[in-house]
Amino acid sequence: MTTAATELAAGDPAQQDAPAARSRRSSGGLGSYVLVRFLLIIPTVFILVTTVFFLMRSTGDPITAALGGRLTAEELAQRVSEAGYDRPLFVQYLEYLGNVFTGDFGTTLSDRRPVTEVLTTFGTATLELAVYALIVAFAVGIPLGRLAAYARDRWPDAVLRVFAILCYATPVFFAGLVLKLVFASGLGWLPVAGRASTRAEIELQFLDDPTGIYLVDALRLGDSEVVLDVLEHAVLPAVALGLLTAGVFLRLVRTNVIGTLATGYVEAARSRGVAERRLLRKHAYRPALIPIITVIGLQVALLMGGAVLTETTFEWKGLGFQLAQYLQARDFVAVQGIVALLAVIVAVTNFVVDVIAALIDPRVRY
Repeated sequence: MTTAATELAAGDPAQQDAPAARSRRSSGGLGSYVLVRFLLIIPTVFILVTTVFFLMRSTGDPITAALGGRLTAEELAQRVSEAGYDRPLFVQYLEYLGNVFTGDFGTTLSDRRPVTEVLTTFGTATLELAVYALIVAFAVGIPLGRLAAYARDRWPDAVLRVFAILCYATPVFFAGLVLKLVFASGLGWLPVAGRASTRAEIELQFLDDPTGIYLVDALRLGDSEVVLDVLEHAVLPAVALGLLTAGVFLRLVRTNVIGTLATGYVEAARSRGVAERRLLRKHAYRPALIPIITVIGLQVALLMGGAVLTETTFEWKGLGFQLAQYLQARDFVAVQGIVALLAVIVAVTNFVVDVIAALIDPRVRY
C-alpha cells in the first residue's frame, strides 16, 4: 500500500476536522444571525412606540383631546394636572417608556379600563381572525399560483393574474361590503356581522377559563351547533381579509415556479423525458415555496392593518375594532397601547419567519 493510500485509510486529521469546522462555522453563522434578528426587535418596537407617542401628542394632551368641550375649563385643567399632562413632553415620554417596559400601558380615558385588560380581552379575537385569513390566503393563493405557472401565457394564466391584482388592489372594507351584500343580505347564507350569535356567546360565557378564541372554546364546549355557528360567522371576514394576501401569494408562487422550471436541473430532468406535471410537482413546486416563508412576516403586518377595516366592517370585536372606537373617542392612551402590541406582534412574527427561512435555506445569513 502506498503512503498516500495509507494516509487515506488512516484518515488525514486535517481532512477529518474540516467537516466539523465547517459545521461549527455554519452553527456560529446561524447563531449570530438569530441573535442579530432578535436584537432588531427592540429598536423596531422602540421607534414605532416613540413615533406614535409624539404623533398622538402633536394635537395636545389626551385629556383635552378626549374631553374638551364636555368639561369646564377649571375641571379640564384639574384633570390635566392630575394625569400629569401639564409637565414637559420629554418628561412624560420618559415616564411612558418606563411604564411600558414594566408592562403598564396606562388606563383608557374613555372607559377607564387598564390597557392591558383591553389587549388581553380583544387580542385573541384579532389573532383568531388573522389565522383564518392566513388559511384562506394559503388555500387560495398557492394552488392558483401553481396553476397559473403551469398554464403560463395561456388564458387561465391571464385570468388568474387579473384575479390576483383585484385581490390585493381592492380595499378590504369594499370587499367586505360586497361579500355582505351578496352572501349575507342577498343569498342569506351567512351571518352579516359579529363573531357568534347571541345564543352561542351566552353558552361560551359559561365555559370555565375561556381562551377568548371562539373556535377553541366552542370545541371545548362540545356543542356542534355552537362550533358551526362560530365558523359561519368567521367565513366572510376571513375571506375578505385573506384575499388581500392571497393575491400576493398567487403572483409570488407563479413567478417562482416559472423561474424554477427554467433552472438547469429541471431542464436536465426534462431532457430525460420527465413529464411536465411531475416536473412541476416534484422539482419546481417545493423550491418555489421558500420565498413564501420570507414574505409571510410582511403579510402579517398587512393583515394587522387590514384587520382594523375588516373588524369594523363585520363588527368583529377585536383589537382592530377597538382601535377604531378609541380613535373616534380620541383616546390616545388606548391607541398607544394597541399600536405597541401590534408592533410587537409584527416584529416577533418577522423574527420567527427569518429564523425558519435561515433553517430551510443555508444561504440566508448575515
